[in-house]
Amino acid sequence: MKKKKAKVWNFPRFVFLMFLLFVMVLSGQLVYLALSPDVYSINMDEFAAKRNTVTKTLTASRGTIYDKDKNVLALNVTSYTVIAYLSPKRTGKNKTPLHVVDKEKTAEELSPLIHMNKEDILKLLNKNVYQVELGPGGRGISELTKSKIVALNLPGIDFIESHKRYFPNGDFASYIIGYAKEEEDGSIKGELGIEAKYDEILKGTDGYVKYQRDRFGYKIPDTKEERIEAVNGSDIYLTLDSNIQRFVESAVKDATNNSEPNWMIISVMDAKTGKILANTSTPTFNPNTKNITSYENPLVSYLYEPGSIMKTYTYMCAIEKGTYNGSSTYDSTKITFTDDTITDWNDVGFGTITFDKGYEYSSNVGVSNIMQRFLNRKDLKECFSKYGFGKQTGIELSRELSGNITFRYPIEVASASFGQGITSTVIQQLRALTIISNDGKMLKPHVVDKIVDAKTGKTTYKAKKEESERVVSTNTVTKIKELMSNVVNGTDGYTTGKAYRIDGLDIIGKTGTAQYVDTNTGKYVKGSYIYSFAGMFPKEEPEIIILGVLANPSTQNNESLKTSIREVINNIATYKGMFTENIEKEKKQSVILESYINKDVQNARESLEKEGISAIIIGNGDKIIDQFPKKEKKILKQDLVLLKTNGEEVKMPNMIGWSSKTVQNYFNLIGLPYTSEGYGFVSEQSVPEGTVLGKDTAIAVKFTQKFGLE
Repeated sequence: MKKKKAKVWNFPRFVFLMFLLFVMVLSGQLVYLALSPDVYSINMDEFAAKRNTVTKTLTASRGTIYDKDKNVLALNVTSYTVIAYLSPKRTGKNKTPLHVVDKEKTAEELSPLIHMNKEDILKLLNKNVYQVELGPGGRGISELTKSKIVALNLPGIDFIESHKRYFPNGDFASYIIGYAKEEEDGSIKGELGIEAKYDEILKGTDGYVKYQRDRFGYKIPDTKEERIEAVNGSDIYLTLDSNIQRFVESAVKDATNNSEPNWMIISVMDAKTGKILANTSTPTFNPNTKNITSYENPLVSYLYEPGSIMKTYTYMCAIEKGTYNGSSTYDSTKITFTDDTITDWNDVGFGTITFDKGYEYSSNVGVSNIMQRFLNRKDLKECFSKYGFGKQTGIELSRELSGNITFRYPIEVASASFGQGITSTVIQQLRALTIISNDGKMLKPHVVDKIVDAKTGKTTYKAKKEESERVVSTNTVTKIKELMSNVVNGTDGYTTGKAYRIDGLDIIGKTGTAQYVDTNTGKYVKGSYIYSFAGMFPKEEPEIIILGVLANPSTQNNESLKTSIREVINNIATYKGMFTENIEKEKKQSVILESYINKDVQNARESLEKEGISAIIIGNGDKIIDQFPKKEKKILKQDLVLLKTNGEEVKMPNMIGWSSKTVQNYFNLIGLPYTSEGYGFVSEQSVPEGTVLGKDTAIAVKFTQKFGLE
């Protein structure tokens, strides 16, 4: 029987060959991956490093803006947004609820803290979402409000932390300070004022940390870490005196309410240094809410026709030239230039009067006659330019304008001599006034006093007194002071500045009135005016320069300006003890302080009490190791003297009524930080009297203004 040939089964061979091919391909791929630096055009080393490397930004803290006495004007604060978890899924199997359970109770208890109606909160809590922000009231809340909400122990309520720029005094000096806003990436950028001008210095430089992580996201032990620390922004100290700033803020707000001007500004300058002590204007804005109607700073970016205060510089020019004769007379009825006639503010003039009287009466005809007898167009142009008009001052603020002193034809020259047809800024006017206060040399204005490195405490910039070469002679300054004194202290019926006279103060100044120009049409508005007053005091050695401008008030008179300027001057003089009777009183009540260092506490206290001076003892030691004020400083008997002892236990004193300067020096002596709100004198303190102070004690002090300006 013939056997059948066995059938060959090829399937196992096929499978084997396929497997062998797969192994060969896989091996080839492994060799490729192992030996080639790039895989499909991807560098594998870089890919692996990026996948396992984490880079975190270390955010720099924005610098703080202070006034000259270290009162905080702008700072970074931590803020929070209240959120509510609504889904039961968040709680899951936890015994303690992690979502909002009792919505009625939650809404009711949150309502007074986030300033939202209970019904509005309930609408949010009843949404069919996992979580919800409780806004708008729950956005941007403070640490204090957060702590009150946490204390309620409400299930499902949480917070998102962020940082924002905070301005503790609201619309206080807002155009000087400016504002800063949070960008989409969480950074803060200055948009106006000092915040914008010094944005790079304030914001600092962010750092970063870079490290390798494992699959759970944790840093791999013993791996290299690359770290660049953030450099915090520098702190900026302005020249502003918060007490004087409060005076001008209050006065301008009152004037605005009474006369509704298009705009108004009052500025106060240190007459011997050029430092701006105060400046405010209307309209204004709150940098926290950014209710801004104009982005132009009236101090440096408003051009206006200054009017009769320019007569000061026309007279100054003629006096300095040597051609002026103040006892010469002229007919003040009118003066004609071809087809144009100039008359005085009363339309009929004052008869035949001297040129000195013409200044006192603010005679347009008088200053126009000066241009015919004592000066020419070239003289006036050169003088105005020499006095700083038509040029930026260089003050540390953005968008400063130069103004215009172009005039050509005789009528234009005459008009320019009394401040019509030319334009200037308020800061230019302040700078020009320093020629008079600084004995003929013009001062550069400053609003930044110093810049301090927040980490090292080193001062990286300090404003210096910058004065020009001599612009006019001492004799010219003396004559101008005499004329300005007559404007305020003269007794004639036509004397224009009598309303600015204050008994006990030797004020000098010049009034101004100019026709108001419609910014839209560029034409004069009939019956509308810009009123101004430029003055300084005391006459012989001026300490304070003040300038006020009231533009197109509804009352169409300068009564609001008069009231405001008098109020500010009176408050400054009271604050600085400048009234004649106060000066004499100070001489009788002042004491030259001796050194109490190394003396016994009891002996030092008794020595001061004999002089009628109160001593604040710091620490529980028996020997004095430091004091403020220092030895040989003149103080008044009502002042406080701080004596630091060798004892380590320091208790919180009763600071009610202390000045901001005393508070600052107290904490400097004990080496503790503190936060403050407001300006003036202490009205509240967060830490009770007698509390032992430690390194971590958080201290807050609230100041309230005196002098009837609460």
